[in-house]
Amino acid sequence: MKVLLIGANGQLGTDLLKVFRAAGDTVTPFTHAQLDVCSEAQISKAMAEVKPDVVLNTAAYHRVDECEKQSAMAFQVNGTAVMYLAQACKAAGATLAHYSTDYVFGGYEKGSPYEETDLPAPVNVYGTSKVVGELLIAAYAERYFAIRTCGLYGVAGSSGKGGNFVETMLKKAMAGDAIRVVDDQILTPTYTADLAQATRDLILTERYGLYHLSSEGQ
Repeated sequence: MKVLLIGANGQLGTDLLKVFRAAGDTVTPFTHAQLDVCSEAQISKAMAEVKPDVVLNTAAYHRVDECEKQSAMAFQVNGTAVMYLAQACKAAGATLAHYSTDYVFGGYEKGSPYEETDLPAPVNVYGTSKVVGELLIAAYAERYFAIRTCGLYGVAGSSGKGGNFVETMLKKAMAGDAIRVVDDQILTPTYTADLAQATRDLILTERYGLYHLSSEGQ
């Protein structure tokens, strides 16, 4: 496969690059500095140059608290930019794989893991903007995978959130620092290397649509 990877230097993007290249795919990576997903012109240029079979989009504005103050930016990156990608992929006959989040759901009243058939009910701007992105993909793309995942941790770490959560906790423990984390959030920590492999496996099925992909446990 010829793959265009957006957000190649991020926590998930780094592992996607490794997994797809290890499988023999031709991957053209783009960082945020190289490709602004909010620019329809830049997307069109990249698509014309690469002519991909598959586009992997890991770009997102995911700083949850900042999204409340920068709502226009959140909807631009997580919504409008996704529409641009969906339209470009449809025009090129390419498959779009885009990542969404557990934040499209509002809480834990259900008492069991959420499924693809559960209705979204976001309680903040970030979650709402990601729902918009999902709806725009379904409206504009013909071949797509909207992948909801959560609690990502990977070797590369998250530049937007201060690194890898697991390693941060280990460093604090070894240093004897007090460890303080939120205790009102339930999620499934998901290893990005596993998610990257699961993404490729899913794409090969050609069973397009909305999926939940995460590790086990909570």
